[in-house]
Parts: sequence; structure tokens; C-alpha cells
Amino acid sequence: QVQLVESGGGLVQAGDSLRLSCAASAPTFSSYAMGWFRQAPGKEREFVAAIRRSGGATYYADSVKGRFTISRDNAKNTVYLQMNSLKPEDTAVYYCAARSVDTTGYYWEPLRYNYWGQGTQVTVSS
Repeated sequence: QVQLVESGGGLVQAGDSLRLSCAASAPTFSSYAMGWFRQAPGKEREFVAAIRRSGGATYYADSVKGRFTISRDNAKNTVYLQMNSLKPEDTAVYYCAARSVDTTGYYWEPLRYNYWGQGTQVTVSS
């Protein structure tokens, strides 16, 4: 069982930055690929970014590419999402997720992730 706890959300203005953190309880954190997803009111949960176990490969949704950076520190059992140049359309609840299968496929698919955090709210005002 893996427990994930997100933090770092808040209310910011357009153009500002935020860094989200996701702390994992799993002693084998380095064996999980990690992802960030978000869900805005009335919308489906959507993929934001993902990172392989070793951190050697990362993937991004087109909507955040060039603005967001996912990273991980396996020694600290933590994955991060650095969000720059935030836009009002980035407003959502952000979730981190872990999956035990570390492949290049389906990293964008929420159903492929085994564990989820409770989410942290990010609100970007214009």
C-alpha cells in the first residue's frame, strides 16, 4: 500500500509560479513511476506530467509543456511539479499518482495508476 500526500497548492495570480510536492509513504518509492493529474470543476481528470522510476524520462501534456517541470527525489520519497507562468485555465485540483508498471505506454491514462493522493487545490486568478 502506498499513501500519497500532496502539498503546495494555493491561490496565485496569472504569471506566478508554484511548486507542488507529493510525499509517498512507500519504502520502495523508487520502484514506482509517478504522475500528476488535474481536475477542474465539471471536467474529467486530465494528465499533466509523468516521470519514470529513475527520473530519466519525463512526459508532459501539450497544455503545460515548457511551463511545468516534473521531478523526483527518490531519497526523499517525493515527486515535485514546478509550475511557472501559471494561467487561469490551470485552475484545478492537482493529484499525484503512482503506478507499479514503469513503461513508456499509457502514462497519460489515469486508470493505469494504482495509488492516488487526496489532491491539492490550485487557483490562478486573472
